[in-house]
Amino acid sequence: MAHVTLADGELNYRLDGTAGKPVLVLSNSLGTNLHMWDTQVAAFTEHFQLLRYDTRGHGASLVTEGPYSIEQLGHDVLALLDALNLERVHFCGLSMGGLIGQWLGINAGARLHRLVVCNTAAKIAGPDVWNPRIETVLRDGQAAMVALRDASIARWFTPGYAAANPDQAKRITDMLAATSPQGYAANCAAVRDADLREQLGAIQVPTLVIAGSEDAVTPPAGGHFIEERVKGAQYAEFHAAHLSNVEVGEPFSRRVIDFLTA
Repeated sequence: MAHVTLADGELNYRLDGTAGKPVLVLSNSLGTNLHMWDTQVAAFTEHFQLLRYDTRGHGASLVTEGPYSIEQLGHDVLALLDALNLERVHFCGLSMGGLIGQWLGINAGARLHRLVVCNTAAKIAGPDVWNPRIETVLRDGQAAMVALRDASIARWFTPGYAAANPDQAKRITDMLAATSPQGYAANCAAVRDADLREQLGAIQVPTLVIAGSEDAVTPPAGGHFIEERVKGAQYAEFHAAHLSNVEVGEPFSRRVIDFLTA
């Protein structure tokens, strides 16, 4: 693990793989950390140098006063690239990470070779979903994070996967229980306020959209919306709930690799 120093704190990151290979940045979902991508590391490092980081408010990265914005989180990524002297990278983000990826594609496309956005949408739910969650987390603190962890298994994984892989499901959902309540609430606000629907046409980099057929958090319709508005975008759908990279594993990794190396 390592960190870069931003204006207001330290952003935690990890580099895996061989220097000199194309760099692939992986961006975590709300309530997880960079280890949500562990399933992909072996396959991805055959082709890329892998740059994972904990989004502000998560893992070992800075927790600052909220609310945050997707623009702010996008600028954190650009600051990370600048600190590591990375001019252009591939970027793959899931859920909130997919919103960050869309923002980068719209506003900083010159920094991207190719873009993968997974289990996401240009607009994810509304204040009626996010405001009660923010209020509960800020009021009840870590107890609320534990309750969210217990409820998240059904959102993040299909029942069949969760039953067959309890240790893996627990490894991922324990990340949520360990997330800073302040950081989580601030990121909930960033997702709540993000609406990129009218800006998607500005994305010019080659884009792959991945969806999960059983994803109730960001259903396939949101992925198709992005696909239809980003010129030349490709679309892939797997039998999975919200964390398709974990649930699908190797076929997910292969689809991403095939796209990025085309």
